[in-house]
Amino acid sequence: MDLAVVGTGYVGLVTGAVLSYIGHNVTCIDIDRAKIDQLLEGKSPIYEPGLEDLMAICRENKRLNFSSDYECVKTADVVFITVGTPSLSGGGVDLSYLKSAATEIGRNLDNDRLQIVINKSTVPVGSGNWVEMLVSQGIQNGSRAAVATAEQETANGATRALVHNKHKFVVVSNPEFLREGSAVYDSFFPDRIVIGTSDKQAQEMMRELYAPLLEQSFVPPSFLMAGGHRADAVPLVITDLASAEMIKYAANAFLATKISFANEIAGICESVGADVTEVMRGVGLDHRIGTGFLNAGVGWGGSCFAKDLSALVATAEEYLLSPSILSAARQVNLQQRRVAIKKLQTALKIIKGRTIGLLGLAFKPNTDDVRDAPSLDIAEQILNLGAMVKAYDPVAEESCRKARPNLDICYCPSIEEVAFGSDALIIVTEWEEFRSLKLSRLKELMRTPVIIDGRNMFDPETVRKAGFEYHGIGKC
Repeated sequence: MDLAVVGTGYVGLVTGAVLSYIGHNVTCIDIDRAKIDQLLEGKSPIYEPGLEDLMAICRENKRLNFSSDYECVKTADVVFITVGTPSLSGGGVDLSYLKSAATEIGRNLDNDRLQIVINKSTVPVGSGNWVEMLVSQGIQNGSRAAVATAEQETANGATRALVHNKHKFVVVSNPEFLREGSAVYDSFFPDRIVIGTSDKQAQEMMRELYAPLLEQSFVPPSFLMAGGHRADAVPLVITDLASAEMIKYAANAFLATKISFANEIAGICESVGADVTEVMRGVGLDHRIGTGFLNAGVGWGGSCFAKDLSALVATAEEYLLSPSILSAARQVNLQQRRVAIKKLQTALKIIKGRTIGLLGLAFKPNTDDVRDAPSLDIAEQILNLGAMVKAYDPVAEESCRKARPNLDICYCPSIEEVAFGSDALIIVTEWEEFRSLKLSRLKELMRTPVIIDGRNMFDPETVRKAGFEYHGIGKC
């Protein structure tokens, strides 16, 4: 099929590259011309393992292109909307990018055949109907512009035939379930593919679109082979628009709640002398619960969980509901970011005038994304207490500088540089390279050998034997 993907963020760029790899002709659209120029040079504007390699394969096969022009929508069988939907201050969702994209898509639908408009952006329940309205308005605006042009041409002596009201399109909800840092892998080997539409022809087109992924009949890129892959077919969930939109929100809300639950249990574990890592291991072995998302730490971050929880709470409140569990999950997460500060105060007593080192800035490993990252809140709290903050992250320094230019962090090129003269180190992001810290060397460099293990990466006894005072989350 010929596909157009509007938006070149994590979702759009990965989706476009993967669909191109399995055989479709894809053009990714972005109004940011500088970003398009960067992509045409083969460089990804985001850090995502494997993405540039995948883009290179697709560009070599001449099935992946980039443009700042919506012209390709005219010939597309399927148009994906993958623009950002950031949070508003009141907990709602900023749909301005979605509105602009949907309207512009409508202006450019130009074929007397069925075209599918896929809403892949995470949007409040009911947005599918709204997008349908916006696309229709775009079509009408485009038709009026065409009429005006034709009238002008006629006035100039030219003749032109116009065809009205022959556009046929269907809006489909197709939520994404990608994890930053493993988005390419998740796209090739998804847990499920969700399609929201009652239109039978659209359902069949979506089956055809995703057939290689559903059947797992493609040959994976060589750089993904080490991670293993599915041996069975991918489940396809076909449902209505509203249910598909709700599946995305409910899934993220449950995962966020699961993490917050583990963090709340961690506080109780510390009080009674239990080890939350052992507790969650035992809990997770119950097949009804599962082991994923039960790691206690300094809380979740990123662009999805907080935004989606807030949006779901706001939707519930619109219908006069009180989503107590969702609200509590959000509150527990905010409190968890203060746990690292409390442990710092326990270890050092006085924070003012100290130097604190942060290891990790990204909200999770294998990404440069610092949106709603715990590191930023922790750094701000430490600075407000009158201490100096030093930090190191393998890839997220530049993102942090751009996101928080006024945050007075001393960025360091190495772990050793962070440790030099520091009174404590806080592990904020569980980057793999942090697992092999040379503890004896770090102890020599630090003024006070204290480690706050915000991700429970280390064995407490090993760290203590190296001469450190160790504080984990939910551990004695």
